[in-house]
This record gives sequence, structure tokens and C-alpha cells, in this order.
Amino acid sequence: MESLPTSERVLAPDLARGFALLLVALAHTASIFLGNSPGVDQTPEGLERPYFVVLFVFVHACALPLFGMMLGYGLVQFADRQEALGQPWKRTRGVLLRRHAWLLVFGAVDGVLFFSGDVLGAYGLIGVVFVLLLLRRGKGFYRIPALYLGFAGCYLAVLMYLVLTGNSGGAPVPSPEDTSSLAPAYGDALRARLTEWPAITAILLPSILFVWVGAWAAKKRILEEPNRNLLLVGVFGGFGVAIAAGLPMGLFAGDYLQLDAETAGFAKMLYEGGGLFGAVGYISLFGLIGMAVDKKRGVVVTAISALGQRTLSAYLFQSVAWLILAPPFMLGLGGQASDPTFVAAACGLGVWLLSVVVAYLMHRKGYRGPAEILVRKLAYRRAKA
Repeated sequence: MESLPTSERVLAPDLARGFALLLVALAHTASIFLGNSPGVDQTPEGLERPYFVVLFVFVHACALPLFGMMLGYGLVQFADRQEALGQPWKRTRGVLLRRHAWLLVFGAVDGVLFFSGDVLGAYGLIGVVFVLLLLRRGKGFYRIPALYLGFAGCYLAVLMYLVLTGNSGGAPVPSPEDTSSLAPAYGDALRARLTEWPAITAILLPSILFVWVGAWAAKKRILEEPNRNLLLVGVFGGFGVAIAAGLPMGLFAGDYLQLDAETAGFAKMLYEGGGLFGAVGYISLFGLIGMAVDKKRGVVVTAISALGQRTLSAYLFQSVAWLILAPPFMLGLGGQASDPTFVAAACGLGVWLLSVVVAYLMHRKGYRGPAEILVRKLAYRRAKA
């Protein structure tokens, strides 16, 4: 079985994956450095206030759906390419099942040893289920994601009404404590992650809907055969809904708005639900960028797309970086800083930029990511037998 040569890859999906890693880095560092999820300071000051608005509108709820949609898009791309090459479905299915089963193993290691907020395990399990039950279904099954988007829009409209008609008050921003991030010793953090990671993985399993939406987009070849007008609708429609849904929670987190506990709960559900539409906006935006620069790629575009081709390695690198930078038993940068919010942002941005540079150098040398090489060997082992 053959993988797609780098020169033949569609640019937009790789750009979206590379940029999604920045969203993940900013979201994860906010949670880890501030010791709560999704990562807020209950008494923000100065530039923290507008920064929290940006995080809740464009980052926190968008990162997970964006990754999920790109997983679904990649599944369909891979299956279609193998079919075009004449590979039997049984062999293709075997490769995909082994790949995602190993992704679950990688996620368990990452989630227990490094960062309990790991999503690899959940997406590995979702990938197995999707390949077995949904990937080869007929066109009718791929209309369901479009219906889901319509239902999600109605759901958000109801939540928006409840928020707008809710009461003001002095409730804190809903932000459960992140026990493992606050642990004073590695052993304490490890014990916390042994229970946190399985629970988080179970909570993330409904993300199969995001994967399904991405697979539907791939079936429509939205990025391979881009339609400018359709992508513009995706950008303005997706970001329009995401901004409207995320703004109440962002203003609440930035201390521009006061809500009572019930209304705060509705605002939280509203911003979480709007993240899928933000992901649609991001994918559409990178589709437009791909159309504009595909034939004249500069260094920046090449570097970010190179990172998108090495997503697994970069994601695991981030988890190791957070373990070194944040906990009190390591460098403890969050606890030592007078302004942990911006230390978290600087670390997230810095680690992402470093991974972009390394990915570009690996691209220049023709090296795959180490995690990608390992997963490929494990997934293709029986296919070559």
C-alpha cells in the first residue's frame, strides 16, 4: 500500500492541521498554567480581559472540532486513494483499524504520563468505530452530518435566547479544577491522570459527530475541488455563528459581563456548541488560502503545511513540553509568574513556533515525523505480509 507523496498532497488540509496545533497549544497551556479547565483567571486584569474574549470565541471550543473534522477528512481521503490504486477494501480497512488502535495506545501513554487532556486516545477509538460502522456507508449516511449542523444551529438559537433573557449576577466562570496540573509532585500528578484520562476520553467520544462532518466534507471534495463562493459562505457563516455563540462566555470570562449561575451554565453550553461552526470557518478559510497560494507557496505556508503533515509528532512534543515547562516539580513557570495567563500564551505560541521550524527543516531534508514513521510501520506491518 502507498501513502500519498508530499508533492501530490492537497495544501488546505495540511495547513488546517498545522494551524489547529496552535489552537491546541493555546487552549492546553491556558488550562495547565492556570490549573483549571478551560483555563481562566476569575479576576482578570488589563490585557487579560480582551485576551480571554479571544480565547473563548476563537480558540477553546474550536480546536477539538477542527481536529475531529480533519480526522474524518483524512479517513475519506486515504480510503478513496487506496480504492483508486486498486487496493481491496479489506486491506485498507485493516491498515486504518491498526493505525487507530495504535493511536489509542499512544493516547493512553500520553494521557497517563504527560497530559490528561490528551485527545489521541479518544480519536483513536472514534477512528476504529468510524471505520467499522460508517466509512463505507452510502450517500444517505453522509447526509446526516448536514442535518446535524442544522440541528446544532437550532440548539444554539435556543441557548442564545436563554442567555439573552437570563439574569445578571456574581457567579464565577465555570472552570473545574485541573487536579493533575496542580499536583506538587510527579507521582501525585500520575495518580490523578490515571483517573482523569479515562474520564476525559469517555467525555470526548461524542466528537465522532465532528469526524462525521469532516468525512462528509471530504465526500464533497470541498478542499480538493474548492468552490470559492461555497468557502466564503463557510467562512462568514461559520465564524458568524461561532462569534455569536462564544461572545457571551468570552465577555463573562473577561469580566465585561456578570451572570448568575444558571445563565453562566447556558453561556458555557452555548460557546461549546459554537465551536463546531468555528471549525467550519477555519477549514473554509484555509480552503481559500489554499486556492490563493497553492502554486506560489512561500516559506511560511510551506512550514505550517509541513507541520500539518507531522501532526502526531508535534502533538506529542507539545505534551512533553508542557510537562517540562508548567508543573511545580519541573520548571514551574506558571506558578512563578505574576501573570500566568500571558506566560501560558507565550509558552503555547513559542512551542508551536519551534515545532513549525523543526517541521520545515524536516521537510527540507525529506524526513517524516518520528511518530508518523512508527505508526506507519505498525499499521502497515500485516498489509505487507
